[in-house]
Amino acid sequence: MKRDGIDLGRRGFLTGRRLSRPVAIRPPWSREALVTAACMGCGACVPVCPQSIIALDAEGRPALAFEAGECTFCGACAEVCPEPVFDRSVAAFPHVAAIGADCFARRGIVCQSCGDACPETAIRFRPRLGGPALPEIASGRCSGCGACIAACPAQAVVVSVRMPEAARG
Repeated sequence: MKRDGIDLGRRGFLTGRRLSRPVAIRPPWSREALVTAACMGCGACVPVCPQSIIALDAEGRPALAFEAGECTFCGACAEVCPEPVFDRSVAAFPHVAAIGADCFARRGIVCQSCGDACPETAIRFRPRLGGPALPEIASGRCSGCGACIAACPAQAVVVSVRMPEAARG
């Protein structure tokens, strides 16, 4: 159904609709507005990432590929960037992990890969009767590093916008 960014479904094909691009996850300490305004697409951040999770997106701007691994917050990308793209005074990521509907545990299959991979121990498992324990993410502890995303065999872990402290209360 997808090819070259064109929606080949009946309605999309007949109307010439293009598929919407997924929102890119930017490197730590960078925000979409800063990347759009200041990044020149030099790619200096790509080879210095020790985890090899930074790649240039279709616009030539840095984006993270958490499927390849996790961010260790080493700061190499921020140090090598010649433009004011990174702001180390803000939280590293504006997102936290979220468990999607494709989670094996939600479908009755025992799996705790995300919890085992989480360096912040932000993922706990709530026991339930008649099925495997369900993962729950403590958003206050989640650093947004992506370790759980890379570890999930069902690709059920996604990123979600971090709620402000006042809204959680």
